[in-house]
Amino acid sequence: MSKAVGDEGGAGDRSEPAPQPDDKSTGAKAPGKLSAAAALGPSWTKVSCPCCVSERVEPLVLVKLGEKVGPETKRWLIRVIGASQKDGGAALLAHPGEDAIGDIIVVSAPRCTLLRATEELGLCKTYRNGDMEAFSYHDRDNFKDSDNMEVFLTLAERQYVVKYELDGLRARRDLRIPGLPDGCTLHNRDNIWQKLGSAGVIVDTFPLHNPGKLKSLREAWYSGNQLAQPLDSVNEYFGSSVAFYFSFLDFYTWSLLPPALLGLSITYFSGEVQREMVESVSGPRVTGADGDDSGPAVSGHMLQAVFSMLWSTVVMELWKRRSSSLSYRWGTLHLADRFAEPRPDFHGDLGVNPVTGRVEPLFPGWQRDLRMALVSLPVVGMFLGLVVLGMLCFYWGEAQVKELHKDWDSLLSQTLIYMPSVLHILYTNVLATVYKTVANRLTEYENHREESAFQNHLTAKVLVFTFFNCFAVLFHIAFFKQDVPLLRKRLASLLIVTQLVNQVTEVVIPFLVDRFISAPHRKEREDDPEEDKFRNQSTLPAFPGLFAEYIELLVQFGYLSLFSCVFPLTAVLLLLNNLTEIRSDAYKICRLFRKPFTPPVANMGVWQLAFEVLSFVSVVSNCWLLLLSPRLQELGQEGGMSGTNMLLLAVLVEHLLILVKVVMAILIPDEPDWIRKKREHIEYSSMQALRQQKLQAEES
Repeated sequence: MSKAVGDEGGAGDRSEPAPQPDDKSTGAKAPGKLSAAAALGPSWTKVSCPCCVSERVEPLVLVKLGEKVGPETKRWLIRVIGASQKDGGAALLAHPGEDAIGDIIVVSAPRCTLLRATEELGLCKTYRNGDMEAFSYHDRDNFKDSDNMEVFLTLAERQYVVKYELDGLRARRDLRIPGLPDGCTLHNRDNIWQKLGSAGVIVDTFPLHNPGKLKSLREAWYSGNQLAQPLDSVNEYFGSSVAFYFSFLDFYTWSLLPPALLGLSITYFSGEVQREMVESVSGPRVTGADGDDSGPAVSGHMLQAVFSMLWSTVVMELWKRRSSSLSYRWGTLHLADRFAEPRPDFHGDLGVNPVTGRVEPLFPGWQRDLRMALVSLPVVGMFLGLVVLGMLCFYWGEAQVKELHKDWDSLLSQTLIYMPSVLHILYTNVLATVYKTVANRLTEYENHREESAFQNHLTAKVLVFTFFNCFAVLFHIAFFKQDVPLLRKRLASLLIVTQLVNQVTEVVIPFLVDRFISAPHRKEREDDPEEDKFRNQSTLPAFPGLFAEYIELLVQFGYLSLFSCVFPLTAVLLLLNNLTEIRSDAYKICRLFRKPFTPPVANMGVWQLAFEVLSFVSVVSNCWLLLLSPRLQELGQEGGMSGTNMLLLAVLVEHLLILVKVVMAILIPDEPDWIRKKREHIEYSSMQALRQQKLQAEES
């Protein structure tokens, strides 16, 4: 919902202090120190609605101002934040901190603002009959705990509402910002929060930690020996997007148990696999006899390949069922699918939106398409070319060290065999880091209107590059060089090096950073002013998001579903890594970063589609690897089958397995039957409520 500022009477450019209301109008217990349990002093901005008066005000968000921002500008900004929406403000509660000359503003939200935003976001809440219903502001009194915002909405939802309202502030007309040069002028329909950020007035905006709740969450999450994650508490404190990630990480980790047990069994009972495992670590060895060439008709590799293809489908289908249950429980099953407000960074010529009728920046779609075709695609192609260049250098290095090993045949030359793989892994990691920055700038340049479109295009760019960067060498070895021993060695190198790097970056470094860098900033005494405690939170780095974490899981899933048949211990290594990953990720988000803003989400979004695509690609990969299996080739020769017939048989098996996966996906519903009925009931109730509102409007 867009707000506009420009009324002289509401949020104009007057420089006098905002009126200081009495304790009754603000709900303040007493002026004085900042506190989460009591109102801030000297006072909060006045609330205009009697039902929003409360005995306590909860600090939710901290706005940090630039060093050169004067009292006049700060008072104007507080009025903008606190003014009602009909007067062009955000209808929030603002507090100046210690005094009018400080560099912080603390922001909270009154009851009515929270409730209206709950309806706009399409959140579901518990109705008086105990069922989840799409929240309606006009029917608010019939929803359970709607008079107690700290119970009705989670902390993450309350804080996101504040960001939602601030990001929606737009100027109604050209307006000079008090205390700033004439060049810093707000034009009609300018996004105020973005403009103030680019002008250096607002340095940062972030949600505040609640020390008591955070301590309880840490104790229930990673401090003890418990195996189950407190997902409801994670959702309450960090929001549904973070909770969905940790829920998927937990679900995926325990789903690794069956392939891990199978891999251990195959490795233990199969002499052929044991020999290959040793060769993948120490290199091929010449033995006195080929030994067990006449093995069983179905080898361990065949069993692992078929299991991996079916396992990936079952895991993703069961996850979708679990995801729908969680979204119902967390009230995000029926998020609003309305024509969203433009992103704060969206720019264009002012005009009337033909769909909404609002005056807002407009940007022609053909210009965006042209930018993607002439700029984004060539740049992405250039980075894919760098991936190919790195792959060629890897092959050249492999050939050089092999020749060196033939000449030297020593322990040193044996060690050097792995150097090209290690250097190539480092190269791909550095290239991926650079590409993420480039992809973000390219997507900004494309100027997408909706935040969802921006995130989808950014994710698509990174996914294409990640798939190419991580799997290009493996696919080239498997499909073109057709060198299964080299593929096995390469996959073993990737898994071992990646696990070592992850343990250092995910466990050791975070602990050292927390112990020697972050911990000194957290040394606070109980009698320290609350504003100083809030400032200490601003010294922590911003949370980088879950992008890298999802990419890591996607790459893991690819290694396991695409290539684990040549290295059965893949799931074992991934399981060991993820058991520490859960706690280390929880540790990082709780202690090493500022609390992030997290929008409510109903699932993992585009990441879920990426996992499903990999699941289907695994059929092609595993069928081809089985075709290269020496045991299968021996069986074909014994049966008198030519190479062409073997290839046709592999294609037939591939199509049959794809059909089996499709049938399994159909037979396993995406959501439980009770969730489907609940969702349909919510949709029906929403239609009835909308119809009732229209009838009331017509009668009035």
